[in-house]
Amino acid sequence: ISASQNVRKSWVWGLLFWTCWETLAQPLDCKDELGGFTRCTSISQEKLLDRIIQHAELIYRVSEESCALFEDMFIPLPMRAVRIQGGNVCMAQPFPIPSSKSELQQISDKWLLHSVLMLVQSWIEPLVYLQTTLNQYDDAPDNLLNKTKWVAEKLLSLEQGVVVLMRKMLEGGILTTSVHEQSVIQPDVQPEMLDSILRDYNVLTCFKKDVHKMETLLKLLKCRQFDKFSCILY
Repeated sequence: ISASQNVRKSWVWGLLFWTCWETLAQPLDCKDELGGFTRCTSISQEKLLDRIIQHAELIYRVSEESCALFEDMFIPLPMRAVRIQGGNVCMAQPFPIPSSKSELQQISDKWLLHSVLMLVQSWIEPLVYLQTTLNQYDDAPDNLLNKTKWVAEKLLSLEQGVVVLMRKMLEGGILTTSVHEQSVIQPDVQPEMLDSILRDYNVLTCFKKDVHKMETLLKLLKCRQFDKFSCILY
């Protein structure tokens, strides 16, 4: 019974995951009401923002699953308890990201979206590096590798969607950014396995936190633009 339940759970998860994958496979080729495809630049700003939020939500859920898988495979329970008590140490971003309620109230809509774009771009290289290091693990499950690869690819799609939305909001203008215009980080030569595991775990947990920030900022932007009464939640 246990084996059959595991098979059934795996099948259901796979079906849900691939359904979501298909839904967001082409974020800049948006399906219209008739089932055809039009460029995201031609759909309404509200619909585009909705799709970007859905994209961020799915990336967050898959990042949560990736963290859980990594913990189960590589992080002993005592070490997890220590990290939970001490908190995860994430590197401070090299740019200001509004976090407190007062800061969010003071920032303009365009800079709110600009903050999301900078967050997205700041994670593009670290996720490329993470994929490289995970591929060096002898016993990393394919499920984990596929999830982290998928997240890295969808982060690029999220960046494209945010850039299109910024152009719409600025009526053709665009704020310039250069957060990830750097050389790709090269993996360490024969790193100590424990250090490598802890570093990769930290990347996964910190990325999950920042994706949640992206999601929150995008939802705040939506309420400001289209439903100001709901902004009291932020």
